[in-house]
Amino acid sequence: MTQPDDVLLSLRNVTRHFGGVAALDGVSFDVRRHEILGVIGPNGAGKTTLLNCICGVHRPDGGEIRFDDRSLRGLPAHRVARLGVGRTFQIVKPFASMTVRENAAVGALFGSSDARLPTRGAFAYADEVLALVGLAPKRSLPVASLTVPDRKRLEVARALCTKPRLLLLDEVMAGLNAVEVDEALEMVRAVHASGVTILLIEHVMRVIVGVCQRVVVLHLGRHLAEGRPADVLRDPRVVEAYLGERYARRHGGD
Repeated sequence: MTQPDDVLLSLRNVTRHFGGVAALDGVSFDVRRHEILGVIGPNGAGKTTLLNCICGVHRPDGGEIRFDDRSLRGLPAHRVARLGVGRTFQIVKPFASMTVRENAAVGALFGSSDARLPTRGAFAYADEVLALVGLAPKRSLPVASLTVPDRKRLEVARALCTKPRLLLLDEVMAGLNAVEVDEALEMVRAVHASGVTILLIEHVMRVIVGVCQRVVVLHLGRHLAEGRPADVLRDPRVVEAYLGERYARRHGGD
């Protein structure tokens, strides 16, 4: 099966079970080149499991995942990364004994085939990426001195240093206040403007409306809805399963 030229990532009937529970149950959708696609849904909907299946942490029990028309099914995480898929995690775990710059350079040293550079080149590229995410002034600091928002920026920087064509962001706005969310939004826009396709999981609807061209909604491991953010967030099925009537009343005129 050949995917259309504008599709970078394609999922067809992806299924993943844990024991007798279907964390993903026949999920299908596409991520187009150069877009920002949001994935939303209640806790337990299968969102992080979805990212884990894409990047090789979990092997799907069924279905097909294709990246740039190449099957990812069964590939280990390091091989998926070398094909050009970068990923952040909800719980950031930087290398505590290293500086900000050293943490970022790890991605360039051990990332995708195009990203792996000699040591001097890796650090030079890390400097470019740290500037992109707003951490250049703190590049020589120990990681322990960073705030939570800056640690999230570093998580993004380390993934970007692998030179991904597709970046998977797993709740990078979680725990941030309104000002920090605005700053993180600008970071996501800057990353996207650099040519990276983004698939992001987020609970902050201001982020979904602010940067996403399309949204996919998961519920109980299944594809519930898909479309433009404004349309999806008014869908009665999405309101009932995830957003709630209070959100619908507050934003009914948007």
